[in-house]
Amino acid sequence: MHSQSIPRGLLLTLAAFASVSAAEQATKTSTETTPVQTPCVATSTNGAFFDLRPDAAVAVAKGEKPAKGIPTEDYMARGWDYGYNFTLNVCNPVVKKVDDLVGVDKSLWRNISAFYETKGKVYSLGQQSGELVPRGRKLVLQYTGGSPCGHAEKSKDKRAGVHEGARYKHHVFDDEEEEEEYPPAYSKVDDDDDEDEDDKKGDDKKKEKEKEKEKEKETERRKSATISFLCDHDPDTPTAFSFVGTDPDQCAYFFEVRSQHACAGAEPHKPGSVGPGSVFAIIFFITVLVYVVGGIFYQRTVAHARGWRQLPNYSLWAGIWNFVKDMFIILTAACASLIPRRGGYHALSGSPNGRHRNRDDENRLIDQLDEEWDD
Repeated sequence: MHSQSIPRGLLLTLAAFASVSAAEQATKTSTETTPVQTPCVATSTNGAFFDLRPDAAVAVAKGEKPAKGIPTEDYMARGWDYGYNFTLNVCNPVVKKVDDLVGVDKSLWRNISAFYETKGKVYSLGQQSGELVPRGRKLVLQYTGGSPCGHAEKSKDKRAGVHEGARYKHHVFDDEEEEEEYPPAYSKVDDDDDEDEDDKKGDDKKKEKEKEKEKEKETERRKSATISFLCDHDPDTPTAFSFVGTDPDQCAYFFEVRSQHACAGAEPHKPGSVGPGSVFAIIFFITVLVYVVGGIFYQRTVAHARGWRQLPNYSLWAGIWNFVKDMFIILTAACASLIPRRGGYHALSGSPNGRHRNRDDENRLIDQLDEEWDD
């Protein structure tokens, strides 16, 4: 008994180890085959899955029918006391064509995801982005790189010192003016040298100004839009934007959206990855394989069994097989008794007319026998 318990413990240990290894391998496979994060889709740290792609408005060409349930127009948010309204889209650029954006390169006009218009000018609130960030029960989407915020210009002293050489160059001597106030060695050669120095300094100043402008562009603050999505379980409520506010510099704008698609759900199976069913199947197959192979090895080496008796728990499986056969026979017999029989001689003999004919024949035979006995 003790010799049998040790191999069974080893088998259970091997089966558990194989199951864990299969689970880890399946997890690694699913992680390695997972593609880059899909835009407008996010998974929180607790496993909640969010998909806002159904809320993204899509432009539809003329003559084409939009897909059912997909919006084709931009979202509007009233600015109330700000005096202007906002046009936004979710993850995608706005459907409405926008031109002449303040402070935005023309090549980026088609990638604007939020803007507003006031006094005939259009201001961008940020470029397209599909990077959702889960924060608790909320989802956050941010657009950056909009129009400049209009920072205060730095005061610069425009008055520059006059070079002494330039002073000599443009000075006109009067007859009454004493030449002792100026250097006696002033000549045409010195004048040429001063001109070269002035040109070099002018070029240096231009380069410095260009560098300063580039630095200002890099450090220039630009408008942005931060959108917070809240879960709304009512399927009849449409997705709607509402303006929350902005900072004092009117550089960062905040919006709130209620949508049924912002509710957490189960993540769908991704093509090429191992799903929960596949993981369970792999674990089950490895467990059965370890059970069969380990049982055969034990029965052959320890119990010295041969033939079918090498299978682990052969008597149990044989009893189950006999039970299945008996149940099959019982069910087959029960079903056969319920099937109606076809008509034949038995049906004819069982009819009333047939019974009457048989009785007449019997009476005739009895009469014939009686007559023979009388003779």
